[in-house]
Amino acid sequence: MSGTPTKSGNPLMAKMKKDESFLGKLGGTLGRKKKAKEVSDLHEEGKNAINAPLLPSSIEIHPEDTLMEENAERVMLDPTSRETHKFKDLLKVLIDWINSELEEDRIIVKDLEEDCYDGQVLQKLFEKLSGRKLNVAEVTQSEIVQKQKLQTVLEAVNLLLRPHGWPIEWSVDSIHSKNLVAIVFLLVSLAMHFQAPIRLPEHVSVQVVVVKQKKDGLLQTGHITKELTTTTEDAFDTLLDHAPDKLNVVKTSLITFVNKHLNKLNLEVTELETQFADGVYLVLLMGLLEDYFVPLYNFFLTPESFEQKVHNVAFAFELMQDGGLKKPKARPEDVVNLNLKSTLRVLYNLFTNYKNSD
Repeated sequence: MSGTPTKSGNPLMAKMKKDESFLGKLGGTLGRKKKAKEVSDLHEEGKNAINAPLLPSSIEIHPEDTLMEENAERVMLDPTSRETHKFKDLLKVLIDWINSELEEDRIIVKDLEEDCYDGQVLQKLFEKLSGRKLNVAEVTQSEIVQKQKLQTVLEAVNLLLRPHGWPIEWSVDSIHSKNLVAIVFLLVSLAMHFQAPIRLPEHVSVQVVVVKQKKDGLLQTGHITKELTTTTEDAFDTLLDHAPDKLNVVKTSLITFVNKHLNKLNLEVTELETQFADGVYLVLLMGLLEDYFVPLYNFFLTPESFEQKVHNVAFAFELMQDGGLKKPKARPEDVVNLNLKSTLRVLYNLFTNYKNSD
């Protein structure tokens, strides 16, 4: 009598199945190990290719940075460039600017890569600067929605900047992959286009590593220098740097202007370079120009420390903005540090706005 044999009724077949199962598992394990080794080998190849003599061996590279489509390219910031004083200064200026612009939205940016990649901060910043509301989702968790949001934001940015000749050095993928160079390029372009009241460090360049997947599967690497900022020189800078004869005329006019008002308090300025560095005369001058008394508890009348002097100058800047002036491009620290260009720029701004005041 024939019938379908059961597993328990056919020991030979059960053994064969057991062997097949074991071989299958073994094959799967070997396959996975082989695939993992291929990834590891590619990872090592990528590391070896990138860790050329021009680069420190500490550059961080992930497997996904080397597993690329044919002719695909990845750009990474050289870690030595990340640590330069100028580049760090630029990051700080941009972060402080964003936080100042988005203060009302209670948005605090601490890290450009981590805080800008999903499009939320860039959306709010563009809306604030341009006065336009973008039709995008407010909260975005998924990668797809984040990229859609970025697409909308960057299209609006590019539409605004491209006609003015700004090079477009960013894309949805580069921003979303937290490419710091692309993010900085975008922010610098926005700051300059909207004439942000900040002083960008001049001639900031970085080295980037370009990794390209070739046809034969090998990786090709190279170095490119990217200039993030050039000069932000304006007509006033030109006057200071290239027309010293006219500069003395300007300084004389400024001294006459400030003394016309400070004389009302029996105060007199002879040296613009030093006498405004502690912020006291700046605060008093703003009170005279706007015709109000500044309470003495709001500032340090005899500042001793660097911090107290910075407080005074920053407070004077606030009074200027309260009076309808734009936020000075100079930093309070620059005035305290006797930076002539910064001090003259602040005073010249007051002169152009209040020169006809009694």
